Amino acid sequence: MRGGRVRRLVIGFGLPLAALTMATMATAQTKPLGSQVKAAFLQKFAAYVNWPPGALGAADDPIQLCIIGRDPFGSEIDDATTSQRIDQHPFVVRRLDGTANAARCNIAFLGGSTRQSAAAMRDALRGKPILTVTDADLGDDRGMVHFVLKDGRVRFHIDDALAARSNLGISARLLSLAISVKPRARIS
Repeated sequence: MRGGRVRRLVIGFGLPLAALTMATMATAQTKPLGSQVKAAFLQKFAAYVNWPPGALGAADDPIQLCIIGRDPFGSEIDDATTSQRIDQHPFVVRRLDGTANAARCNIAFLGGSTRQSAAAMRDALRGKPILTVTDADLGDDRGMVHFVLKDGRVRFHIDDALAARSNLGISARLLSLAISVKPRARIS
């Protein structure tokens, strides 16, 4: 009898405790999961961008994915790019403090820093064939692609006009996935 009562108490406390533990784990995983999704998006964007001739170097030169300033990804971006290729191009991840050494970047995640805001980073890279990516979690300054969390999902806005000024073409497939698109100017 006593064993049955103890078992009922354990079960009675165990189920709510298990539910609380699972809820806590889900909450704890929200940010890392978002970071993982953003890291996966970053490397996938490369397949949907047309760079001007020579911007990617030789056929087997790596695509340089640069994290400039704050790095919200840690090892997640390295994990997302390991063994990934776009055509013959592997990926290499570079972490930079500012835009001074960013000339060879193909994709630049602009995290901003105490020395240089994301807007200043974006302006320093303007006109260069570098896909700039920003994140609403780090501020309102927007690059060509701007991550946001909407309805619990990672989504993004695209500024195709800004991409056009850097001679980058963003495919219609990627544009169709964006929450909003600032269109490039039409040539009459």
